[in-house]
Amino acid sequence: MSSAPGGRHGPHVLVDDVEHPEPSVDDRHHLDRVLRLRDGDPLTVGDGCGRWRPCRWGSMVESVGDIESVPPPAPRLSVAFALIKGGRPELVVQKLVELGIDDIRPFRAEHSVVQWDVARADKNHTRLERVAREAVMQCRRAWLPTVYPVVDFGVVAALPSAAQADVGGTAISMANPTVLVGPEGGWSDVERAVGLPVVGLSTAVLRAETAAIAAGVLLATARDASE
Repeated sequence: MSSAPGGRHGPHVLVDDVEHPEPSVDDRHHLDRVLRLRDGDPLTVGDGCGRWRPCRWGSMVESVGDIESVPPPAPRLSVAFALIKGGRPELVVQKLVELGIDDIRPFRAEHSVVQWDVARADKNHTRLERVAREAVMQCRRAWLPTVYPVVDFGVVAALPSAAQADVGGTAISMANPTVLVGPEGGWSDVERAVGLPVVGLSTAVLRAETAAIAAGVLLATARDASE
C-alpha cells in the first residue's frame, strides 16, 4: 500500500492531471514567490483522488517518479458542526482537514448564533472549499475531503451512523464515524429528542470550534486504533 507524499519530497500541490502536471496560476505564484522554489527543486503533485507523484520544479513541472496510488480512507470520517461566527468556520475546516476528516458538514441548528442566507451561504461554501484545498496541500493529504453546503439539522441528523456530541456521552468509536457538534447555545430540546447516540468530547464545556476540532481528533484516533 502506498503512503501519502512526505515532506522529504518538498511542497505538495494539487493539479488536475498527475500525468501532465500543471499548477494553477495562483498555486504557481505561491510556489514561486512565497515558498521560493527554484528550478530543479523537488515537489510532489496530487490530484486529490489518491494519486500523486514526485516532480521537479521549473517553467514546466517535470515528473521524476512513478505515480503512487493511495487507497481511499475507510471508514470515512465526518464531522458536522453548527454555524459559528467570524473566521472560526475556516479554522474548523482547516484543522479537520489536517486531522484526516473526510466529510465536513456545516449546518443550521436552532440555537445557532449566526445564520447564512442563500447568497452568503454560496460564497462561504466556496471559501471553505478553498480553505480545505489549501490545507490538503499544507499537510500533504492524498485525498481531498468533501466540504458540503450548509444544511438544516434534520439533514445531518439523518446521516447513517451519526452520533450527537453532548456532555455525559460515551466514547467515540467507529460504530458512529459521523459526529454532530452543536452550536454555542447548545442543543435544543427538539434536537436532543431525535434519539441519536450521544458521544462525549470532554469533561469540560468546550467552545463550539474547539468541540468540532476535538471531535476530529477523537474520530481520527479511533480509526487509527481500529486499523
